[in-house]
Amino acid sequence: MPPRTTGMAGADAQDDFLRARRRLALSRLRRRLRREPGDVDHILPFDEVVSALGRVQERDAGLRVIPLDAIVGTVDRLQGFDRHFRPTSPAVRARWERIATAMRRGEPMPPIDVYRVGDAYFVRDGHHRVSVARALGRVDIDAHVTDVVTRVGAGRDLLRADLPLKSHERVFFERVPLPREARERVRPSDPWDFGRLAENVEAWGWRWCQEHSRLMDRRELARRWYEEEYLPVVTLLRDAGMSTGRGGTEADAYLRVGADRYRLLRTHEWSEDVLARLRDAEAARLG
Repeated sequence: MPPRTTGMAGADAQDDFLRARRRLALSRLRRRLRREPGDVDHILPFDEVVSALGRVQERDAGLRVIPLDAIVGTVDRLQGFDRHFRPTSPAVRARWERIATAMRRGEPMPPIDVYRVGDAYFVRDGHHRVSVARALGRVDIDAHVTDVVTRVGAGRDLLRADLPLKSHERVFFERVPLPREARERVRPSDPWDFGRLAENVEAWGWRWCQEHSRLMDRRELARRWYEEEYLPVVTLLRDAGMSTGRGGTEADAYLRVGADRYRLLRTHEWSEDVLARLRDAEAARLG
């Protein structure tokens, strides 16, 4: 809902700033009472995000109208605004109120300048304009957009605490360059398991090379592992009723049962007998 107006743009802009500051204080209090993570409201730093996700290239996307609630980060201004672009310091007040006064008077504003990474936007220029526009209840803003393509995608709900785990995901897909259609399927529920899965894939590839007396590059290895190992195994597990025994994803089941197979039976082979023995062992452990 847009804030009320008295018809005096300057005075209203002062009230807008104070109201935005009160909303920030109330939000912080609610999060403390709910014991939510401390970085939920932290603005995302662009350089750290693209480093974790793996920058591939960038391209000019031109002038766009973008949703304000998708702007969650900054290129070089970690102080002054939170993730929702509420002012965190009185130091931004003078410029903030000048822009708020101009917006209330209907004066045209130049487009902001942003990077887009996945579904998230990062401000290069225009932090105050974003903050004021959100405080005035607007839902979108004109922006000059530069798309940054990364090896791993990001949603607007990305948190700073997610970046180390996103880095693990990126390293996995560098070690195991799966086809794009396979990436969403091969996904452990715990991102820390990406490293264990990569070691599993590389060990499978080493055994394949030994058996066939030839080498293959990582792209061929990833494709062969997915088609010749992963898909048949998760199908076997699903048919045997072993893919959802503890919840999680099919990749979780693949890792869990594969580890049990070698630990209990000292084999890398899959067969009906192996599955039956593993199913009995898992039922005894759970029951």
